[in-house]
Amino acid sequence: AKFQEQERNQAMQNGKEFTDADMEASTDKAWNFMVDSTILSKEYEKLGIGVTDRELDSYWMAKDGFGVIQDLAQFFTDSLTGIQTPQSIENGRVKLKATLDNLKKSKEKQAVDQWNGFKAYHTDRRKTEKYFGLLKQGVFVTDLEAKDQYLANNEKKTISFVVRRYTEISDADIKVTDKELQAYFEEYKSDKKYLVRNPSRDIKMFDVNIRPSKADSTVFTAKMNTLRQGFSASTNDSAFIAKNSETPVYFSDKRATAVPEGHPKAERYQTYPMSLDTIFKMAALGQLVGPYVSKEKMVLSKVIGFTPSSLKVRHILITTNTSMDEKTLAAKKKTADSILKMVNKTNWDELTKKFSEDPGSKDKGGVFEDFLEGDMVKEFGAYAATAPIGKIGIVKSEFGFHIMEVLDRAASKFPLLASISLTFKPSDETVANMESEVNGILLKLDRKISKEDDPFKKAALFDTIVTRANYAPRVIQIEDNAPKVYGFTTTMARDRLLEMAYAEDATVGSMTLSPIRDKEKYVIAMISAIRPKGEPLFENVRAQMERELIQEKKAKRFMNQMAGKSLDAISKRFNTPVIDAEITFGNPQISNAGYEPTIIGNLFSGALKKGQRTLPLKGETGVYVIQIKSSTQAPAATNYQAEKDQLKQSLANQVEGQAMGGLRKKAEVVDNRKLSELGVRL
Repeated sequence: AKFQEQERNQAMQNGKEFTDADMEASTDKAWNFMVDSTILSKEYEKLGIGVTDRELDSYWMAKDGFGVIQDLAQFFTDSLTGIQTPQSIENGRVKLKATLDNLKKSKEKQAVDQWNGFKAYHTDRRKTEKYFGLLKQGVFVTDLEAKDQYLANNEKKTISFVVRRYTEISDADIKVTDKELQAYFEEYKSDKKYLVRNPSRDIKMFDVNIRPSKADSTVFTAKMNTLRQGFSASTNDSAFIAKNSETPVYFSDKRATAVPEGHPKAERYQTYPMSLDTIFKMAALGQLVGPYVSKEKMVLSKVIGFTPSSLKVRHILITTNTSMDEKTLAAKKKTADSILKMVNKTNWDELTKKFSEDPGSKDKGGVFEDFLEGDMVKEFGAYAATAPIGKIGIVKSEFGFHIMEVLDRAASKFPLLASISLTFKPSDETVANMESEVNGILLKLDRKISKEDDPFKKAALFDTIVTRANYAPRVIQIEDNAPKVYGFTTTMARDRLLEMAYAEDATVGSMTLSPIRDKEKYVIAMISAIRPKGEPLFENVRAQMERELIQEKKAKRFMNQMAGKSLDAISKRFNTPVIDAEITFGNPQISNAGYEPTIIGNLFSGALKKGQRTLPLKGETGVYVIQIKSSTQAPAATNYQAEKDQLKQSLANQVEGQAMGGLRKKAEVVDNRKLSELGVRL
């Protein structure tokens, strides 16, 4: 809960909404952190890894060989330059120590909890660094491995080849019987590539969007026309909008600014389609525009004013605040007046650096550019929008006294709009009709699929019926050890799908008892595959094995047709070009052919000499016959240090991910949070 609260507070500080999706993501982070901490704590105990208070202090204070920790960097960074210097780091130690001492001494529960959490977090983090540091020290690359890498990258062969690609023959032209497929399954089902390591299940589904009918459109159009007439005649726009708009917000100031969709400030202001930009910019005051679509709503707007589409100013800020007494404010005003008398175009930058108290702009001459009047506080924005270009004056705002000069102002304008917005949505009658239609499809699916015993055919039948009804079937895979569902808008819809997928009697062909409502759509879903851990079930690998068996049959046909023939003969007989390429063992790619590791390995085995050609070879993309044109040995090297360093770095970069993956696998972590919440058992 603390983890989520921290992220919620962070979002609020950044002015962002903390959505349900954010909460879910935050909860997952907390879960993963807890799991990893639990797993690693056992490793720390086995290895005797600990952190003393003295070490932790050095870790925080960036001393005794430790650098600055990223999440404490704000203490050690110069606030003006934004960089870390020896002096800023020394100052940072003083500031951080004072902050931590205050936390430790405080008796308030919030401060005590904050201190304990801070210490525990960094203690665990330092243990983690030590643990993975030990693992990385175990990474070693031999001279032989480095030499092999050098040779793999630098020994080259030039080849000529022809390839018969599997795509030359349609899969439909290759017949595979059920008996052949079953035999293939029995022979290869124990291969590692088919082994199910993480149990899962597939859910096939399709969406039925709930859209307004033609009758709904007629009613809505009539309503908008009535509103248009009333809005045009209205003398109290605020009251009219409050009564008739789904978003009853009215501004008479620059907050009413509207910008075209796609504009950098579109999230802050009202928007309108780019196609209406000229109409709005040339509109008369009081003119109605619309209805038009904006942010998924139908909008009717009245033009109530205009504002420049871009402003550029510079300022020198003398700050004030509400707690200052009259004497202090007078002194600040006097400073601003004296600067106004001194400042001119030649000394502006110098005076800005010397006097301005705006850290965000003082190092760039106090310049603000490409902003709108509504972006700034009222007084600042009004001066930028109305004062003559080049005029220097003083403006008082809540931030203080601004010595300001308008540098540029766009001639084009953005409108200020009073807007009525309504959602064009289906009527209750339309929703009821749609629900009836969807229930009919569900009954048809259930009736036909329940008669089929073969799990593979159940899934195929689902696709057939759904496609014939002019809907698009899709499939998602859910991991049994960490059940999650994506592609839904509402939590309720996701929960209903999980309840169906993991019901006690769930089997292939099980369907939702009724359509799942997910905001503006209905979803019908069916379990199309269940994969228990271990050797695969026939129905779950049938499609994959059928593709592989078809490819094998194509390969055999090609190999028989190409056997004993020269490259030119194959080229002429099958109308396929002879291609030249250069290859290395370290890059298993053949130019104009693709990824072919087996073929590359065969060519570097040493069996073929210059001028010799291979027998037909089965590859990933087709069947090859290849002739060696030349072989170039790698240049002599005195050492292979570069290859050794590269390999070592590559392996070190993989340590954390592979180690945590291995530890999680060994721990057999199962995330049953959601299923437990729903009262569903695996």
